[in-house]
Amino acid sequence: MRRLTLALLVLLSLPLSAETWQFAVAGDSRNCGDVVMPAIAEAVRGSKAAFYWHLGDFRALSDFDQDMQHAAKKPMTILSYAAAAWPDFLRNQIAPFAPTPVYLGIGNHELVQKTRGDYVAQFADWLTQPAIQTQRLSDDPNDHMVRPYFHWVQGGVDFVSLDNASTDMFDEAQMAWLNRLLDRDATNPAIKTVVLGMHAALPHSLGCDHSMNEWAQGESSGTRVYRRLLDFRGASKKKVYLLASHSHFLMRDIFDSEYWRSHGGVLPGIIIGTAGAVRYRLPDTALGFPAERARTDVYGFLLASVRDDGSIDFDFRKIERAAVPANVEERHGKELVDWCFNANSDLSPRSSAPCAAADAPCGPTRR
Repeated sequence: MRRLTLALLVLLSLPLSAETWQFAVAGDSRNCGDVVMPAIAEAVRGSKAAFYWHLGDFRALSDFDQDMQHAAKKPMTILSYAAAAWPDFLRNQIAPFAPTPVYLGIGNHELVQKTRGDYVAQFADWLTQPAIQTQRLSDDPNDHMVRPYFHWVQGGVDFVSLDNASTDMFDEAQMAWLNRLLDRDATNPAIKTVVLGMHAALPHSLGCDHSMNEWAQGESSGTRVYRRLLDFRGASKKKVYLLASHSHFLMRDIFDSEYWRSHGGVLPGIIIGTAGAVRYRLPDTALGFPAERARTDVYGFLLASVRDDGSIDFDFRKIERAAVPANVEERHGKELVDWCFNANSDLSPRSSAPCAAADAPCGPTRR
């Protein structure tokens, strides 16, 4: 059995081909995810991406999602909504991806009136799928704990899904797990690249007003993780990419901030919170950015192309109103679909300038 497990792990770590291969990623599908995610799923399947990675916030849980509320046959109560929200997500947002594999990261809205235990119980099938479970047992044959954070190796890339969904994260157990993982990757010639995905971006980015800067443990532990990744890249010469959502827009090169230019260096990072959630204003740090670097009031996903040397190109694929499948519009109606594309936006201004500066620590209260 042990020999078979190792053989499967070797197969998973091999490139899908000698040429470029692709995966897809985005996060934040609450509010209008039942409208937008089926269109994303069609586009991902059409792209032949190897998998889709969701970076968290599946349903609002703090309020009724507009798509669920509109589709309900009778008015929802708090209890009926809470019971239906996650099954609705799986049925209307994840099932359309089949047969493309889906990996699920945890967001802060997953813990609104619910616990990590609730999360693990509901999404156990996704947290124990073969690539994750085989990798966990290869790392430690005695590790039979299912966690919201995990990793898997595919095509010479170590994909690391982290948990920063609450203000006690990153805790020391997750930090120790990540350090062991990076130690192994540094000496493993089969690993060319590490891609870390998480819900909230690490601190001091150009989008730091809505990031791990928002809570003390997050700022401290997130800064430690960033510096550890700088050291890992410098010593191993391997590539590192950081992906997050939490803020509901697209922003590239988010760690090209005054803080990180003055405190060790810039790692490639992207915020991609465009899978259906209410769309936020870009922060003041993005003023003057071209559309290919920062956009809001759009839905879509990143189609990532992994090259043979481990470098990755991230292409934003916008989802247009016309891409909504006919059966989805029939279920929700034209009025709701139009509302999702034309009015699902928060116009509140956002400021990341203080926490992105070299001498300022943090941003506002988390939402």
